[in-house]
Amino acid sequence: MSSNIRIIRICQQCGNEFEARKTTSKTCSDACAKKAYKARQRAGKIEASDQQTLQTKLKPIEDIKAQEFLTVDESAKLIRISRRSLYRLNERGELPFVKLNRRTVIRRSDIDRLFDRPAELLEKSRPIPTPLVDCYTMKEIREKYGISDKALYDLILRHEIPKQYSGIYAYVPKTQIDTLLSPTLP
Repeated sequence: MSSNIRIIRICQQCGNEFEARKTTSKTCSDACAKKAYKARQRAGKIEASDQQTLQTKLKPIEDIKAQEFLTVDESAKLIRISRRSLYRLNERGELPFVKLNRRTVIRRSDIDRLFDRPAELLEKSRPIPTPLVDCYTMKEIREKYGISDKALYDLILRHEIPKQYSGIYAYVPKTQIDTLLSPTLP
């Protein structure tokens, strides 16, 4: 049963214009049809390989999610942060660790509890910035009070004085520095 239909198409394989005799024709010749078939097969194999690679990559995460107790490395992989960040959470008391012989273990439920807290508690309370006219630079403090860099930075750290930055300069509120260092003036 032949058709008298003649349709002008563009070959999906080579891009040349051809006259199709059927409405389902996509290629201009048998050679292009074979190339298109091979390209589809290759694309299917690549897609299957990509899926298999993705499953292989996700398998360790799925295994970690199923465990009740995790090591520091496994916990870091699970929540995608560094080991050091986990230790900082532990130092602040937000994530308890248990030391079993030479191994540090973290309960999965403690990690989940980290994310159950309200957003206000997760964010550190940020001090209200002081206008820069009411602040000293570090150099001004050193010159005015004759204090060394190390002593100044230790003082700021010990008394939790908030620093604010503008460009490359760090600014500290004048009132807090003056109350700490004024009694030392002659």
